[in-house]
Amino acid sequence: MKKFSIILAVMIACLGCKEEKKSAKKIKVNEFAIIVHGGAGTILKKNMTPEKEAAYKAKLSEAIRVGYDILKNGGTSMDAVEKTIHILEDSPLFNAGKGAVFTHEGVNELDASIMDGSNLNAGAVAGVKDVKHPISAARLVMTNSDHVLLSREGASQFAKEQGLEIVDPSYFYTERRYRSLQRALDRESKKKATKETAFYDEDINNSKFGTVGCVALDKNGNIVAGTSTGGMTNKRWSRIGDSPIIGAGTYANNATCGVSSTGWGEYFIRAMVAHDVSALMEYKGMSLQEATHEVIQNKLTKLGGTGGIIALDKSGNMQFEFNTAGMYRASMNDKGELTVKIYKD
Repeated sequence: MKKFSIILAVMIACLGCKEEKKSAKKIKVNEFAIIVHGGAGTILKKNMTPEKEAAYKAKLSEAIRVGYDILKNGGTSMDAVEKTIHILEDSPLFNAGKGAVFTHEGVNELDASIMDGSNLNAGAVAGVKDVKHPISAARLVMTNSDHVLLSREGASQFAKEQGLEIVDPSYFYTERRYRSLQRALDRESKKKATKETAFYDEDINNSKFGTVGCVALDKNGNIVAGTSTGGMTNKRWSRIGDSPIIGAGTYANNATCGVSSTGWGEYFIRAMVAHDVSALMEYKGMSLQEATHEVIQNKLTKLGGTGGIIALDKSGNMQFEFNTAGMYRASMNDKGELTVKIYKD
């Protein structure tokens, strides 16, 4: 009887330890938090002037503070994500909105998506040419239509009917991006003529990675993720990448996390990167750090894909994960502590 009592006591103690561990996992790290990215790629300090570096950091800081203020004052993660991405879409520094790259035909085609982790609702647009803020169009597709993804002229017509700001396509023109297209076309021509393979141009080589994104957790525990991009320099045939694809470029679920991707979209689509992080947490019980590492450093890398993600879980943990030389990124916790980084350090 005494032996049985000892065994029973040990079992109860073990159960208590397990419950304590479960409780520890539920502890909120941050009551609210926000995280952003401005693209990943071959971003090396040796190729960056002090002025350019300062400009990127300033714009990331400006953007994230907009979302942070909304969250701090009790606003929704939906508003925080949308307004934060507006700042990045308005900046020619990033491959989204005003800074979008050019297609092979010399036009700008924009993609965006947003997802609400509270109900798994989502909206997206692809290939729009005249919507000033594609992320807002994506939000309205989610809230004001029966659909998830609208494309090209139809998406633009919907945005116009919803009262969004429509601009002349020339609004998206920037000399830097246009020169990148000309160099890409020249490179394409030379490769055909000489079968040249060795070539490096910072803007062209990074054009697959300039996507912007934001994930936010508000005081009500709701997670929202959003992504906006201009796609790839010299893209053809109305190519669409991962950014407007729910589960690849964007995903949010209050039970697990929110994710926004940036990188070579074809690989992110094939790997369903954003959803895979959530799935590993939900089905395998991985932490946010474990899941993001597994998806980017193992699964995506082995597939041959390059890029990165930002992620934020239901407890307010934040994670940057990328397999490139750098990623424009920033985060703010509920204490107002700001982190802004560019390089892999």
